[in-house]
Formats: sequence, C-alpha cells, structure tokens
Amino acid sequence: MSDELKTPPGPGPLLEVTVFVCGALVMIYEIVGSRIVAPYIGASTYVWTSLIGVILAALSLGYWLGGSWADRVPSVRALASALFVAGGLVSATILGKDVIMTMVAAFPAGLEFRSVLAALILFAPASVALGFVIPYATKIRLLALESSGKTVGRLYALSTLGSIAGTFAAGFVLIPFVGSVRTLYLVTGTLFLFAVLLGGLSLTRNTIGALTLFVFGIAAHELGTYFLWRTNNFVDLDTEYSRIRIFDSVDPRVSRELKVMMVDPHYVQSARYLDGDDLALEYTKFYHLVRHFRPGFERSLMIGGAGYSFPQDYLKEYPTARIDVAEIDPGMTAAAEKYFGLQRDERLSIAHEDGRVFVNNAPDRTYDAVFIDAFGSLFSVPFQLTTIEAAANIKRILKDDGVVIFNVGSAITGDGSLFLHSQVAVYRSMFPDVRSFKVRPEQNDDAVQNVIMVARNSTEPIRSTASDDYIAKLLATEITLPNGPNVPPPTDELAPIEYYSSLAQKAAGR
Repeated sequence: MSDELKTPPGPGPLLEVTVFVCGALVMIYEIVGSRIVAPYIGASTYVWTSLIGVILAALSLGYWLGGSWADRVPSVRALASALFVAGGLVSATILGKDVIMTMVAAFPAGLEFRSVLAALILFAPASVALGFVIPYATKIRLLALESSGKTVGRLYALSTLGSIAGTFAAGFVLIPFVGSVRTLYLVTGTLFLFAVLLGGLSLTRNTIGALTLFVFGIAAHELGTYFLWRTNNFVDLDTEYSRIRIFDSVDPRVSRELKVMMVDPHYVQSARYLDGDDLALEYTKFYHLVRHFRPGFERSLMIGGAGYSFPQDYLKEYPTARIDVAEIDPGMTAAAEKYFGLQRDERLSIAHEDGRVFVNNAPDRTYDAVFIDAFGSLFSVPFQLTTIEAAANIKRILKDDGVVIFNVGSAITGDGSLFLHSQVAVYRSMFPDVRSFKVRPEQNDDAVQNVIMVARNSTEPIRSTASDDYIAKLLATEITLPNGPNVPPPTDELAPIEYYSSLAQKAAGR
C-alpha cells in the first residue's frame, strides 16, 4: 500500500456510538427547549415552529462547516473538540436562559419574532456545533477506505435512530422525571464524556472554558431555585404536559396570602388563600352562575382542573351534586393534591385525558352543566376545544336544559377580541341563548381579560334568584358585546386560535 493511503487507526465502534448518542442529544435539546422558553413566552405552535426551524437551520450550517473543517483537519481529536464546544454552548444555555428569556419576553415585537429570537440566541449555537458530528464521523470512516455509500448510510441511520430514541427519552422519561434544566445537565455531561472518550482530556483554553461554564450554569440554577424556595416556597415542576411553577404571593386587593400556580408567562392558572377556603380568583366565582341558569342541577363536568379550586368549592357548596373533571395532566392533579388541598371525594371523578377526547366519548345527555377552564399558553384555549365540532359534542352530552359556562381569555374590542368573537359565533350557532359577563368591569374593553360566556340549551324563562345576593352581583356584570369583526366559527380543519392569541398579546404590549 502506498504511503498516501495509510491512515492512523480509527476509533473503532465508539465513533458509531457517538453518532447515535449525539443524534439523541439533539432531539432532547430541542424538546427541552420548549420547557425553557415556556415560562416567558409560552409553549405555542409559534414556539415549536421556531425551535424546530432554527435548530434544523443551525444543524445544516454545522453540517456545511463541519464538512469543510473535516476535509482540512480529519482527526478524531478535532471531533472531540467540537463536542467540547457543543457542551460549553449548552452550558451557556443553562447559565444565561433566565436573563436572555427575560429580555426576549420584554422585546417589543410579535410572538412570532420573539420565538425565533429566543431559539436563535439560546439553541442555535450549540446546534451548529452538534452539526459537526456527522460530517466528521463520515470523513474519519472514509479515511479507513470503507465503502463510501455504505458508510454514509450507516452513520445517518445511526443518527436518525438516536434521534428517535432521544425523542422518546425526553418526552416519556427525562422531562417528567428528571426535569427540563437538569436534563440539560445530562446533555452537557454526556457531550463532555464522549469528547474525553474520543480525544482524551487536555486542559486547553476551550475545555477549561466549557467546564467553567458548566459549573457556573449548575450553580446559578440550583442556587437561584434554592433562594426562591426559601423566600417564596417556590416549586418548579415538569410534568408530561407542562412546566408548573408554584409559589407564595399576596392578593393586593385584600392583602391576603396566596398559593399560586402558573403554567403561563403572564397569567395565573390557580390560586388559593392560605387563611381560608373561599375562591381566590374572581373568574372562578362565575361558575356558580350554574345555580341561576340551571337550578336543580345534579351532575356537572369541568374541562380543565389545574389547582381544582372550583371543583373543591362546588363540592362544599352543593352537597348533593357531583362533578366530573377532565384534566389531561396527572402531574397537575398531583400538584393540586400536594399544594392546593385537593382531597378525593366520592362525588368527584377525575379523568386524566384531553377534554375533547373525554367529551367525544361521553354518553348523550349526561350533564346538567359543562364548565370550561382549559388553557394552554398565553391565555389561549387548546384549539380542539374551540371548534364547531367541539361545541356540537358538548351540546350532545348536555341535557335538554343544560348550560355551558366558558372562561374566555380575550379582549372585548379591537384586534385582541377575535378569539371572543369566534367563540360567540360558535355557540350562537349551537345554542339559543348566549350571554357574556365581564369579570372585572373596571378593565378597559381593549385589554385581554377574563370574559365568561354562558350558553343555555333552552329558551325557557329562568327562575328568579333575586334573593341570592351572590348571584345578583355576578349577573350585574353582564355585557352586550359591541359589533366586532366578522370572525367565522373555528372548525377542526381551520382554527387559527394561536394567531388570535398572538394578536391579543400584541394589543396588550406583550
């Protein structure tokens, strides 16, 4: 064999293992990214689109740059250096995530731009470095004079199989049981480990810098979490569906201490007073309108449990009635039991499944009332609960004189009102009597706020409840909706709910 064809020994099967593992780490990094940005700009389709698009673009750039570098410096040690750089950049994500996301969230632009900006700053750099793996591994293997087509096909197959494994590991194991940020510790540590296995540990400026970033990133997150826990009883939980933040606060209206739950960057999902069991959030009181619009009710369904504040109040106020709750996230129920005083009751039935799926499978004419309090990110209702088809199924499971009480997050006028008007269009097409109530009458109509929509499955006169002062106060907030945009009812085929939410956030200056 001539001298120019002689090459140093390859790294053996470790190279293939590295390709597989890095394929997994890319997907874990991408999925965890949605949990990192969710507390600041939500976890909408816009966020997922930005993460996927930006990381794919960054990987493509990494493939191109990595291929060029591999032709010039075709060595295992150079690949190990790329892995160390990637680990350092993931460490930078850990260290800078809160500061960067706070700045991105405050940036005066639409959600679409902020989503792309967050993905570019936090996740693109490390993804470029991870893109070096495939071209370097291919070059190293081709230097060993293996069949080129077979080599390239095998390495890409291993990378794809790793991506599949990483996707399932992130969603089914790491995020719900390890946590989002601590999963990034694992990603970084794995990159450093394989860098050392491939190229050994040499204390260069790059490796020392990467390891320093890693240590400072862990210290900043853990000390910050400990400080918040000591000062506000702060708890940060990852479940299969959400990143939940629970902490102590104070209701400024009445100066009472609260336990608060948030899965959204701007709005509280649940709260309870620490010194009593009365309802803390004003909008939850409006579900008691059920006793005005459907007196004598016996069985109700609530879609969305969160902290279970209203279901608990319902059981207390109506000792002969029962309530079913469709809450998709069992982690949410566990948090309600641990932090919000939820106790199981024979009159309370909990189903851990999507609210739309529950409604689709429920028997006809089962419920006297359906309460809807399901929210995703940025105060938006999951689209599958907002469509004509969803409303038709809700009507099907109601008794002939049943009622729907729906907490809608929307403005009443202006661009931010499109979601409210879309839901009014849906329910007016299905129910003969649809009304709206403004939870906080003092708020401007163009502000995003809680609007309670009540849809009756009857035109019969309502029995008077004038002696009920509690209900009379709620009824006094009824509003006549102004003529708004002519928004078509959303359907399962076309439901631009997150677009409506984005317009509302722009109108609100978020």
